[in-house]
Amino acid sequence: MRVAIDAMGNDQGATPIIDGVKQFLSTYSDTSLILVGRPDVVRTELARVGLSEGEKIELVEASQVMEMKDKVASLREKKDSSIVRLVETVKAGKADAMVALGNTAAAVGATTLGLRHLKGVKRSGIAVPLPSRKGVCVVIDMGANTAAKPEHLMAYAVMASIYAEHVLGVKNPSVGLLNVGEEAGKGNEWLRQTYTMLETAPVNFLGNVEGHDIYEGACDVVVCDGFVGNVVLKASEALASTISLWLKESLLSSVISKFGAVFCQGAFKKLKKRINYESYGGAPLLGVNGICIIGHGRSSANAVYNALRVARESVIVGLNNLISEKLVETQRELELHPIDSNDNCAQPQAV
Repeated sequence: MRVAIDAMGNDQGATPIIDGVKQFLSTYSDTSLILVGRPDVVRTELARVGLSEGEKIELVEASQVMEMKDKVASLREKKDSSIVRLVETVKAGKADAMVALGNTAAAVGATTLGLRHLKGVKRSGIAVPLPSRKGVCVVIDMGANTAAKPEHLMAYAVMASIYAEHVLGVKNPSVGLLNVGEEAGKGNEWLRQTYTMLETAPVNFLGNVEGHDIYEGACDVVVCDGFVGNVVLKASEALASTISLWLKESLLSSVISKFGAVFCQGAFKKLKKRINYESYGGAPLLGVNGICIIGHGRSSANAVYNALRVARESVIVGLNNLISEKLVETQRELELHPIDSNDNCAQPQAV
């Protein structure tokens, strides 16, 4: 098995990526990696950790980098960027999966335009695992499609359910539709249509859920459009860091609290691990014709390791084959109209 990774996508440079690569290769001997980026930078970092090109590591040269400030349209100007070359390795069959870090819009755009969609998929969606009281809640979409139609949301529910079950190990995952109330008639016309479609879709649909249900563990999968999902994600990230800051300030506020913090270090470490997004290994871009895991631009070595791990696991379970089979079944049950192939060529709308 081979997994390709963008070695230039981290805000902190290639160092955390190569550290994560070393951790991954020392754990999984059955997987080799393709590192895409500037050879001089990558080789220097590999030498630092005692690695080099060979049976387990291959370098693919890319002279350009998509910066965080770059828009999707910049892909036309940066055809030799690491994200474009990364997608090409998967498209050419040289890699079974890819890990893209950094500019999410560029990753979604390059992957969608380069790999297209799976049969039966009109729009891809970013599925982000968030911690909940019961373990994990997968929220889809977190920013790939800001104008999702009912058929898109229905497909998100199917794809995220398969991911939660076969990659995250959630048995018979329950699905909720994010809305402004739990009653079936809530929301706009598109949400009401989506509710009706999900009632007959081959998923464990519980009905409408509200924002608090994500963290309270009311369901295992929450479906929403990319605009709402991205707001949820950014607010959640800020809340987690703010609570950590408040906790630190409180513990340092007096001698007694400092003394007590010494005895609570074990509990604090467990809490940090539970709420840390890095433990879940990035977010899969579900619906594209290839395994793509999207990681944060600030990913640490541990986050990179887990992103590579999830990419590997997605290949092993045959994630895309499972999605394609289930969507064909879904379309039969809902008697949907055939997918318009021209829709796959539409410009992706990523946040």
